[in-house]
Amino acid sequence: MVASAAQGSATAKEGWSSRTAFILAAVGAAVGLGNIWRFPTLAGESGGGAFVLVYIAFVFLLGLPLVLAEITTGKIGQTDAVGSMREVARRSGASTAWSATATVGTVAAFLILSFYSVVAGWVLYYAGVHAIELVNAIGRGDPLGGAFGGPGGESVDEIQSRMGNLFGNWQLLLAMHVGFMGVTWFVVSRGVHSGIEKAATILMPIFFVLLVGITIYGAFTGNFSEATAFLFTADFSKLTPEVINAALGQALFSLSLGVAGLITYGSYIKSKGGLGGTSLTIAFADTGVALIAGLMIFPIVFAAGLDPAGGPTLVFQALPVAFQSMPGGALIGFLFFCLIFVAALTSSVSLLEVPTAWGKGEMKWSRAFSATMFALGAGSLGVLSLLGYNELSGVSPLGFWSIFEGLDILDTIDGFTGKIMLPLGVMLLAIFIGWKADQKMLQAETGLSDGMFKLWRFLVAWLCPIAVGLVLLFGLFPGLIG
Repeated sequence: MVASAAQGSATAKEGWSSRTAFILAAVGAAVGLGNIWRFPTLAGESGGGAFVLVYIAFVFLLGLPLVLAEITTGKIGQTDAVGSMREVARRSGASTAWSATATVGTVAAFLILSFYSVVAGWVLYYAGVHAIELVNAIGRGDPLGGAFGGPGGESVDEIQSRMGNLFGNWQLLLAMHVGFMGVTWFVVSRGVHSGIEKAATILMPIFFVLLVGITIYGAFTGNFSEATAFLFTADFSKLTPEVINAALGQALFSLSLGVAGLITYGSYIKSKGGLGGTSLTIAFADTGVALIAGLMIFPIVFAAGLDPAGGPTLVFQALPVAFQSMPGGALIGFLFFCLIFVAALTSSVSLLEVPTAWGKGEMKWSRAFSATMFALGAGSLGVLSLLGYNELSGVSPLGFWSIFEGLDILDTIDGFTGKIMLPLGVMLLAIFIGWKADQKMLQAETGLSDGMFKLWRFLVAWLCPIAVGLVLLFGLFPGLIG
């Protein structure tokens, strides 16, 4: 029967082969477009150093405790995010209704995946464009592209019009979206060890090599001193309530908190031992990538005379212009978008794994069936997002709500998940772990000393709910920030 074919008996619980494999996968889940694209964009728009300083403080005061809380929940539960929270609640003598917190995260992961794949499709397209430019440069006898100086054949207007042309071509957008979602599905459908872990252990070293390599290139060919001054000189006159709120939101966003990904990945940990050091490693790696990404992008930005507050167009419209006129620009442009593609893929894998694990744990579906169903579902919803740039450009799904007024389909889903679902899920998790979960059980799993555990619990129980609650409040009522 169809049902029995789709639903199988529970198989042996999957798990990571080593602590290193888990860390690479978890860092891959956290490191994504939020680090390579969103962080430099926000830093540029928010004045640089003051934003960066507040961002780092929030990562370690709020993000790190929440990372440990999510991983510990999964480690205790040993199943999908919803089931893991239910198990922690049961063992703590609390209401199992708290598992609804993880349901919010699971739904958010599904929704984010739907538009994340569309945006990653843009990256795939630009990587292809730069690959063609590199081939053309080799054909001109300029193997690196731009090695002899001067443009590679396209005008500035032609380069900057690429994004508009892409948005106007729904068939091309669809092809890129389907291609990226297909790769994500392939990795997840192969399982934790043969799919997610193998992808992380191959892709993350490549990612770090590209990140460091392009940063060194920018240091020698760009304006590195101006970039470091911009990122690390704090002008506190620019530290407005809006900047503080943006830094807090970015700290949560960049660590992939609120989408139940770290709960899910934590459930695959089999080895015993403290989780505090592992969580610290993940937070340090994620923050380091964000800072290095700024040092990678801004030297090129300043050398080319571009506006650091250029917003999202900085990566897709401004930087390609800069690459064309720089030594080795065709090669660096191609490698840059390969770097972003790797970051996007490791994050999208974690986003798909969350609902896939839910299908396995709660519905008793096979992994292949669950991954296929959720990839198809998110992919179909993503089609609506990409059509919002052309055929459905006049559609604003939540236009009746002032904070979403005038937003297209993709930006509406992005705004709804980012402003409401993620902070709501994180706040409820912090309240649950800080006030409802059994503290002796948590200390045993985290491996923290008495002093460190008390500090961690204070941050989770008091500081995190208040701070994240403010993010939620200001997201819903932006007029309150003044």
